[in-house]
Amino acid sequence: MQRKACAPGIAVLLAAVLAGCTGGSADGGPTDESNPDDTGTASPAAEPGRYRTLPEPCAEVSESTLDELLPGIRQISDEKQRETAYEGVPTTTFDTDRKVGCRWKVDSAAATDHLLIDFERVVSYDNAVSDDSRAEQLFAEQEASAHLPEPTATETAPVGSTPAGGSSASPSGSASPSGSPSPSGSSSPSAAPSVTPTDLQPRVLEDLGDEAFLDDGLSSSGSTAKQRTVTVAFRTSNVIVTIEYAEQPTTVGVVPDSKTMQDRAQNLAAQLADSLGG
Repeated sequence: MQRKACAPGIAVLLAAVLAGCTGGSADGGPTDESNPDDTGTASPAAEPGRYRTLPEPCAEVSESTLDELLPGIRQISDEKQRETAYEGVPTTTFDTDRKVGCRWKVDSAAATDHLLIDFERVVSYDNAVSDDSRAEQLFAEQEASAHLPEPTATETAPVGSTPAGGSSASPSGSASPSGSPSPSGSSSPSAAPSVTPTDLQPRVLEDLGDEAFLDDGLSSSGSTAKQRTVTVAFRTSNVIVTIEYAEQPTTVGVVPDSKTMQDRAQNLAAQLADSLGG
């Protein structure tokens, strides 16, 4: 009878040991050390970017804007060729959800003009990095590769401002000089100080997307005329937009006007930013 009395005590002890091995808590839920691979405890993925698609780039630039950027397009007499010139040529891409672009090239009696617009939708494949953050990193690299000069204290005129006389200077020195003060001591409109070359140097731009910059370069090849290329790039959320606008005069010694080209490129950038809702 005593051996039988011990049996219930042993059964209770075994039950307690087995209960401890299951890792169960008092309320029946798992303990902190149970199921370590439980996905419910994983960190949430970073926020996706604002944009999931890209626009059709060749349709983003209006004919009136192309008339301004590519003056020779209106000189094309053949209507079919003129329509083709307005349409532009899509750039080669292997994933239109990630990168698209369009280019135009128009010859005129005075110059050859090129225009390229490029849209890139950035997607981060790192759960710890958002699409916006990845786009910000890539844009910083793009800006760094432009080697923008450090801003100076003389940059006081508003970006894109035009003096009262309409004269301007450029890095190439192609601007016309300002007039002289009138004998009475008051300055005529043409005597107003012109924009200094510093104001037209490559620089960071304000009020365009989340961040933006402008680059302006003058190049020449042998005895040919100098070609000016103005680049405006901006980022809106996880989309990076790049505009390249170039002009090469047909006459050696003629230098494309920096301010005119910068104004045209910035106006186009503002239009594209508006179309993106940024």
